[in-house]
Amino acid sequence: MNGLSSFSKKPWVWSFAATAAVWIVTVMFTGGASSFGLSHAALTFAAFSVIVGIGQMFVITLGPGNIDLCVPATMTLSGTLALKFMDVSDGLILPGLLIAILIGIAIGIGNYTLIKLLRIPPIIATLSMSFIVQSIAIWSNRGLRIKPPETLATFATSSSFGIPNVALVALLLSVIAWLLLDRTFYGRWISAIGQSTFAARMTGIPVDGTRFVTYVLCAVLAAIAGYLLASFSGGAALNMGSEYLLMSIAVVVIGGTAVAGGDSNVPGIWGASLFMFLVVSMLNTYGFGAGIRLILTGLIIISVILLASGPKATR
Repeated sequence: MNGLSSFSKKPWVWSFAATAAVWIVTVMFTGGASSFGLSHAALTFAAFSVIVGIGQMFVITLGPGNIDLCVPATMTLSGTLALKFMDVSDGLILPGLLIAILIGIAIGIGNYTLIKLLRIPPIIATLSMSFIVQSIAIWSNRGLRIKPPETLATFATSSSFGIPNVALVALLLSVIAWLLLDRTFYGRWISAIGQSTFAARMTGIPVDGTRFVTYVLCAVLAAIAGYLLASFSGGAALNMGSEYLLMSIAVVVIGGTAVAGGDSNVPGIWGASLFMFLVVSMLNTYGFGAGIRLILTGLIIISVILLASGPKATR
């Protein structure tokens, strides 16, 4: 009984419990006919939320006020320029990925430059940077839908061992993120900074360097997500990252990462991402209108957060 009680107090448990509940309700409504298709779709679309959510999780773990609002613009620009560089050539797939990563690095550097050198709050700095980045994306896109190489598009839309390839990529990145957080000095440093920046400085932790790396890492993950999303959806579009602004934050909060900083949760990102997709699918299945869907989605999210924050969360 004590083991079960301890398990239920883990913050990521509630996101997975909510996911399972929504999945069951949706499948019951369809008589079980769509169980495999629903699960496959959930893994596919949740993968993009997982990738950007992990990046946002790193930033939020740094403590109050730390957030990256440039995620959607980073996704759009990286996807646009990478696909434009590849020009549907299969031989340029890996160089195209490198282009996307370099764009992410540049945007991350720009974000932290505004934060540190100009002493602008992260929410303002990253929002300002998003306008600049989105403007560059608009200029480079010119209203055209840039197509991905056929091999890359096939990879992004296919599965291996019954699991969507994009979900496998997200899983690999999740494992790397978990190792960074739990097995490296960097992971200990961002947790310490999130708990107390002053104490972290006093113990010799390179606070500024750690924050710099974190904002760059978040932008790189957003760039990778944009690269994959553009390939999956058949081309880069100017609005392809728009829904991931709030999504990247929501999956972090629902997944059990402490908004006040100092405590991150990689498994919870998966539970929350699956939950967010399944909630929308469930409400669509039941035929609710757009307005009702938004209201119910908000109420469901609040309920999950309240349940997760009721007991004292422990890792």
